[in-house]
Amino acid sequence: MNLPRTVDVLGLKYSVTDYKAATDLVLKAAHEKRHFSLYALPVHGVIERRRDNEFAQACDSATMIVPDGQPIRWMMNWLHDANLADRVYGPTLLRHVLLGPHTEEFRVYVYGGRTPAVQQAFIDHIETTYTNVRVCGRYREDSADVQTLTAAMVNATQPNLVLVGLGCPKQEKWIAQQQHDISAALMGVGAAFSFFSGDQKTAPGWMQDFGLEWLFRLGQEPRRLWQRYLYTNSLFVLLAIGALAKHTLGLKK
Repeated sequence: MNLPRTVDVLGLKYSVTDYKAATDLVLKAAHEKRHFSLYALPVHGVIERRRDNEFAQACDSATMIVPDGQPIRWMMNWLHDANLADRVYGPTLLRHVLLGPHTEEFRVYVYGGRTPAVQQAFIDHIETTYTNVRVCGRYREDSADVQTLTAAMVNATQPNLVLVGLGCPKQEKWIAQQQHDISAALMGVGAAFSFFSGDQKTAPGWMQDFGLEWLFRLGQEPRRLWQRYLYTNSLFVLLAIGALAKHTLGLKK
């Protein structure tokens, strides 16, 4: 499989790709039932990699990491002349993948969901919206602190694609542990569970375009997210300024 080139954004290797190219690669692996792992990581992923060694190893083992956030795309363009016209947003990429084309039944396994109702609504949306897509299996943990789903349990349902919605970094760690034993493509798409199910609203397009989706989500869940965004966004800005300064001065490694 010919994968796109990767570039380094503050230690994380991102694929220089767009929706079409990423979709084609996921579909090729899914139709061939060959293991393939894709993470869609925004700023949070960059910072999490620096402080969580297990997550760093999971990122290093991924087949592809796509630039989920606009600040990541900007950094790729500024530092590496990636010439990306848009980010590759996880939920939007998933829509492209589910749209196909699928010449036969496309089997999807669903793992995760904040609540049973969210998982069911996510499944209902998939099965009623996308022609030829069938949810062949589902699993949800009773506790957020454990991951008891095994590769054998997934393989028994013969999926083409496994959608993992445990949230970052749990979903990426589980995929990294299981990917080589699962005969399917795997995508970490936690946000899609909430958006497709209607559990959460997506930010307006203008906020997404200007990299302000975090602000919209903060307004929805201030108690849960304020510390994360205060830390991750502040640190990312500082690191980005340093990287851009070195680049401008020609102090590349």
